[in-house]
Amino acid sequence: MKLEWIKSSYSTSSGPDCVEVATPDKSHVFVRDSKNPNGPRLTLTPTTWATFLPYASGN
Repeated sequence: MKLEWIKSSYSTSSGPDCVEVATPDKSHVFVRDSKNPNGPRLTLTPTTWATFLPYASGN
């Protein structure tokens, strides 16, 4: 399965440090470090991802 990775809206084009997310279906959210696209990635449920997002955005 080919994943379409989306960069964080907080990322800028001037810096390589960001998180990327792919959601190939309604039951998985994949998260990876853009500096290491072939490295490890997290696999989360949508519920876990939604619970995490407020902490990641600082809200």
